Amino acid sequence: MFSYSEATNYLNSLINYEKIADFPSHKRFLNLQRMRELLDLLGNPHRSLKFIHITGTKGKGSTAAIITSILTSGGLKVGLYTSPHLISPRERIRIGKDIIDKERFSHLVFQIKIAAEKIRRVSPYFSPTFFEVYTSLAFLHFSLEKVDLAVMEVGMGGRWDATNVINPLVGVITQISLDHIKELGDNLLDITKEKAGIIKRKTKIVSSPQNPLVTSLLEKICQEREAHLYRVGKEVTFKLLNSEKEGQTFKVKGIKGFYPDLFIPLVGKHQIINASTAIAAVELIEKEGISVSKESIKQGLKKVYWPARVEILPQRPTFIVDCAHNRASAEALAQCLKKLFPKRRIILILSVLKNKDVEGIGKSLCPLVETVIVTKVNSPRALYPDELVGRIKKYCYSNPLIKKDISSAIAKAKNLAEKEDIICITGSVYLAGEALNYLNHTKIS
Repeated sequence: MFSYSEATNYLNSLINYEKIADFPSHKRFLNLQRMRELLDLLGNPHRSLKFIHITGTKGKGSTAAIITSILTSGGLKVGLYTSPHLISPRERIRIGKDIIDKERFSHLVFQIKIAAEKIRRVSPYFSPTFFEVYTSLAFLHFSLEKVDLAVMEVGMGGRWDATNVINPLVGVITQISLDHIKELGDNLLDITKEKAGIIKRKTKIVSSPQNPLVTSLLEKICQEREAHLYRVGKEVTFKLLNSEKEGQTFKVKGIKGFYPDLFIPLVGKHQIINASTAIAAVELIEKEGISVSKESIKQGLKKVYWPARVEILPQRPTFIVDCAHNRASAEALAQCLKKLFPKRRIILILSVLKNKDVEGIGKSLCPLVETVIVTKVNSPRALYPDELVGRIKKYCYSNPLIKKDISSAIAKAKNLAEKEDIICITGSVYLAGEALNYLNHTKIS
C-alpha cells in the first residue's frame, strides 16, 4: 500500500504533458496502446460503465459539471472526471460533488503501479504517463462505486487522448477555438479533426455553436461515421432572459422539451451555451434508458458549482477569479466584466503559460483595466514575468507591475484598490488555483 504522499510522489514522477511546454506529437508518444495494455491488466474497468464523453476547447469542464449536477439531481450516481485541478489532485475524480478520498486514491494508485511494473517486465520501455494513470484511476474508482454514468472530460484533443478508449452513449463537443496549437494544429480545421476523434460510429453527438468551418467539418465526419449530430443554435436553441452577478435566467428549446424558466449561478453568455449543450446531452441519454425529469434539469442547474469560472468572491474589494487561458476565454471574461461592472475600476493580476496566446489574452483584457500586475505561477510552463510584460504592455494604459508570486501580487492589488474596485485574477488554471488557496476560498479538504 501507498500512503497519500507516496501516491502523489509516484504520480509526479511520471511524464506529465501538463507540465511540458513542448512535447512530441509522434505516434510513438501519443497513442492509445499503453492505455489499453494498462487497462487490460486492471480488468478493463471502463467496460462496465456508461459514459458521456466531452471534448472541445472552451467550456469542457463547465459543461461536464453542469451535466453531473443535473443527473445527480435526478437521483443518479454520477462519476465526474476533469482536468487539470485547481488545488488538490483528487479534485479530478468525483462522484457527484464528492472528490475521491485519500485512502481510495492511494490504494488505486498503488494497484496501477503494480500493473505497470508487470507490463514493464515484458516491455522494458513501457512507461504510462501521468494522465494515463489518472484516467485509469478514474475508471477503477467509478467501477468500484458502480456509478450509473460517468462524465469524462478529455485532457487535450480527443483522438489520442487517454479517455478515448471508451464508447460513450453521447459525445459532446464544446466550442472549438485556437489552443494547444503546437500539439493539435495551428488552424481550426486541424484542431477540429483532433477533437472529432471522440466521434464513434453511430454515436449521438451534441455540438455547441461553432465557427461555420468547424460545423461543416463536424457534419462531414458525423455523416461518414453514421453519427447523429445535434447542434446548439439549430436543433437546440436558447435565449438569455436576465443576467446578474448572482447568475442568469434563460430558456431553452431542447431536442425533446421546452424549458421556459431556468437559472444557473454562473455568469457569462458562454455558460448559457454550456448549459444548453448539457441539457441536450442529458435529453439524448434518455434514449439509452436513463430518464431525467424537467424538474431535475431545473434543480440541477440551480445547484451547479464550478469554481474559478468568473467566480465572484464575497469580500471587499471584490475579487473575481477565472481560468481564461486563451483568446476566446479572455474575450468571454472581458464581456462579463463590461456587462457586470461597467463603471468599476479594475486591477488585473495575470500569469500565462508559455504555449498560450499571450497577445490574444492581453488584447482582450488589458484595455479594460487601470493597472496590470504580472506574476508567475508555480509551473515549469509558466512564462517569466519580464517576457509577459514585453508582450502585453502595448495593450496597457500604464507599465505593468511585476510581483514574484500570487501572494505578493494580491497584497499589491489590495494596497492599490479602493473598496469598490475589482481585482480580477486570471490567465491560467494554475493561477486561479493558487489564488483561491491563498484567499482561503476553497471547499477542498
